[in-house]
Amino acid sequence: MREFLVEITTTVPEGIGADEVDRRRAAEAVRAAELAAAGRLVRLWRPVGEARSIGVRRAADEEELRREVLGTLPLRPWMTVAVTALESHPNDPGRGHRTA
Repeated sequence: MREFLVEITTTVPEGIGADEVDRRRAAEAVRAAELAAAGRLVRLWRPVGEARSIGVRRAADEEELRREVLGTLPLRPWMTVAVTALESHPNDPGRGHRTA
C-alpha cells in the first residue's frame, strides 16, 4: 500500500438544509471509522482555525484512493481534494534505526 497526503476542504452548497448536513456529517464519521479500521485512514488533522482537514491515507495507487477511499465519503460531492503521493525518507525517525 502506498501512502498519500490528502488535503480536503468541504464547502456545503447554498440551499442545503441543516438536517442534510448533519446526516452527511454523521455518516462521514462512521465511514472514517470504517476506513481507519481497514487501514486506509492512518491519521487526520484539522489546522487550527481552519475548516480543511489534512490526512494520511493508504491505497494501492491514486486511482484506487480516489475511487475506493475518497469516493466513498458521504461529503465527497462537497469536497475539494488535493492528493500528494508520499514515499519514505531515509531520515524518517519512524523508520527505526538502521545500522550500516
